[in-house]
Amino acid sequence: MALLIYGLDNEEVGSTQSWLDTLAELLPQLDIRIFPDVGNTSEIAYLAFMHPNFDAIPPLPNLRAMFSRSAGVEAFIDHPKLPKVPLGKIEPSDGDPMMTEYVIMHVLRLHREMPLYQQAQARGEWLRRPIKRPEDRRIGFLGFGLMAKTPALVLKSLGFPVSAWVRNPKPDAEIPISYGPDQFDAFMRQTDIAVCLLPLTRATEGILCARTFGLMPRGAMVINIGRGRHVVQADLLAALDSGQLSHAALDALYPEPLPPDNPLWAHPKVTVMPHVARRPTVRQLASELAANISSIEAGGGLLQEIDKAMGY
Repeated sequence: MALLIYGLDNEEVGSTQSWLDTLAELLPQLDIRIFPDVGNTSEIAYLAFMHPNFDAIPPLPNLRAMFSRSAGVEAFIDHPKLPKVPLGKIEPSDGDPMMTEYVIMHVLRLHREMPLYQQAQARGEWLRRPIKRPEDRRIGFLGFGLMAKTPALVLKSLGFPVSAWVRNPKPDAEIPISYGPDQFDAFMRQTDIAVCLLPLTRATEGILCARTFGLMPRGAMVINIGRGRHVVQADLLAALDSGQLSHAALDALYPEPLPPDNPLWAHPKVTVMPHVARRPTVRQLASELAANISSIEAGGGLLQEIDKAMGY
């Protein structure tokens, strides 16, 4: 029985040898293969990948499950050669400290108006602004999954009013939850800093648009750590230029890399980050793989199964 790794052995995640060494320690019962060293395809029971090319991956007749490292699955979920087996995420079950620190950094940076002070410093201006208390700055999370929950609770502990908007009710959530299209407008009207951590689906593509920005209080701010296509760029620039929004911090952009002539680079009210919110280690990812495979081998299921119809 074998596990095939595709596209995970790179500079961003870890070397081929680090994958082989770590998986040999955590999954000694499996033969570990790194694409394109597929070997006998009938022996492959599990497939783990990032940015998969299913035209290049041969049919795997005895595949039991597959695992995606990518935060989004929109690039391959409709591929005609996608194996018809359960698909899971390999994410830490309690979120990622790197994502938590990244969200907190951007929220606090915008809350304390650091971009304005940086611009004032460049002009040699001694700028003094009224300082808002945390209780006067409402933070709204679009999405309340694994990566959003911990930073939301940290911000709550700092005194910020924190809420979230999701697709379905979450009755046990530790913060106020709005859900569904009918509650979206009211949620955005009471959001001073919006943090987008949504999956990209047909329903969420372009959700950060002129209409959404118009619902928010004047001078509101946006942080997008979801997907680049959540943002309608022309609408964002118009909202920033009009003063409806005072700043946008963008970690996910479209396209990536952002072309050098894109107006977002030079806009004084935009922070562009090159998709660097988090970088899981080989051991983190391998540990999640091992936990999932152990669950399946014991007769259980995937720990974080992706609904292929929903796209997340």
